[in-house]
Amino acid sequence: MTTQWQPGSSLSALRQRSRVFAELRQFFQQRQVMEVDVPLMSSATVTDHNIESIQARGAELAGYLQSSPEYFMKRLLAAGSGDIFSLGKAFRDGESGRRHNPEFTLLEWYRCDWNEHQLMDEVAELITALMPDIAVRRVSYADVFYQQLQVDPHLGELQVLRSLAVANASSSWADETRANCLDLLFSVVVEPKLDAGLVLVYDYPACQSALAERAEDSQGRLVSRRFEAFLNRVELANGYFELTDAVEQAARFAEDQLLRKDGGKPEVAADQRLLAAIEAGIPRCAGVALGVDRLLMQMVAAESLDQVMPFSWSRC
Repeated sequence: MTTQWQPGSSLSALRQRSRVFAELRQFFQQRQVMEVDVPLMSSATVTDHNIESIQARGAELAGYLQSSPEYFMKRLLAAGSGDIFSLGKAFRDGESGRRHNPEFTLLEWYRCDWNEHQLMDEVAELITALMPDIAVRRVSYADVFYQQLQVDPHLGELQVLRSLAVANASSSWADETRANCLDLLFSVVVEPKLDAGLVLVYDYPACQSALAERAEDSQGRLVSRRFEAFLNRVELANGYFELTDAVEQAARFAEDQLLRKDGGKPEVAADQRLLAAIEAGIPRCAGVALGVDRLLMQMVAAESLDQVMPFSWSRC
């Protein structure tokens, strides 16, 4: 008889999970950040060519399980919500493994009139509140990339990046885009060499801006005002100084759609309600999404998400 009816997580890890949920809520409640409850399903979804949404169909409807609460939260920001956070489920197709599950718990929050560096400070405060002895370091993408590969990720020639990608992966990378080469090199060369503890990497390449604003850094290079947090060399959170220009956002959605077409991926329409909200006026703000299950893995020294989730996909 199968034993897959049992939860993957131990009872002690489940209790820890419950405590962490309570502590996360307390952290934001003490700072007067309002919790919001947004839909898990929508008629629209993200156009990002690196994210595949799970389709949901009923007798009289068709939609998508949301890959994050971001679009709904930005609509709330445009409606005047002020600082908000969400702690709930998110879904992504084709993601299964030691650090991935198609259903996962995401903590996402937005701070009005803050920039990405202020939000990095708060991410550090949150993690050190849960893990008091953790070391914290902040470093630019360019510095940490150059340290391992001796190439400026912002100004280095594409052919050089392609050659490095081929050397670290396979010949199939010889014609890849700049963004994809940088993503590969960071994940296979840079990320494993990051310091232990919490490392906040900021000023990502402009070609990886997603929904972040772009600006010049201190050396005059165009960068995205985006950061990622790594906890003991595991990606934990992704944050932006949010783009608030509806025309620019529509253009980026169009770029995403071309990349999806070139990659043979299903067409995804841009979320017109989000664009309308941005046009109506989203306050200048910074936002971040943090993977709670990955955080719990670090806190209990687990080897896989299955050990910190009641039921991972293999048990469903």
